[in-house]
Amino acid sequence: MQLTTQNKYNKWIIALSVLIPVAVAILFTVKIPGVERLGFLPPIYATINGLTAIILVLAVLQIKKGNKKKHEILMKTAIALSVLFLVMYIAYHMTSDSTPYRGEGSIRILYYFILISHILLSILVIPLVLITYVRALSKRFDKHKKIAKITFPIWLYVAVTGVIVYIMISPYY
Repeated sequence: MQLTTQNKYNKWIIALSVLIPVAVAILFTVKIPGVERLGFLPPIYATINGLTAIILVLAVLQIKKGNKKKHEILMKTAIALSVLFLVMYIAYHMTSDSTPYRGEGSIRILYYFILISHILLSILVIPLVLITYVRALSKRFDKHKKIAKITFPIWLYVAVTGVIVYIMISPYY
């Protein structure tokens, strides 16, 4: 891949890595008037997080077996599921008030630790996923593999903790 093309991708990576979290933060505060609450979405997007986690693990297993095409399909699926999750998450929060967590004691501390780490790492994983993906697209597999070793556990943590946060908050919906 030519350097100018790589620079173009780098500009997109930077732009998306900033715009996505900012847009989510802004849209999180916007409520669409007159639209019915989309209360059915949280279990769906929690399931999508769970599927993403499974697909990430399967993708790693496929690349370890040397199945590059299956790995590529699974990774594209994981990215698509993450985008679908994000759309549903925003739609839910634009039609619903946030649900306060009412657990008490040490479980409350655990919940907020998981939630805060999930949120922070979900922001960090955006550029990591994009960089990892671009390096694969550009067939720079040595560099792809190096960053994938960082991206994978963070993305997996975000996907799994998304499910855990849902399970912990769901009794209070």
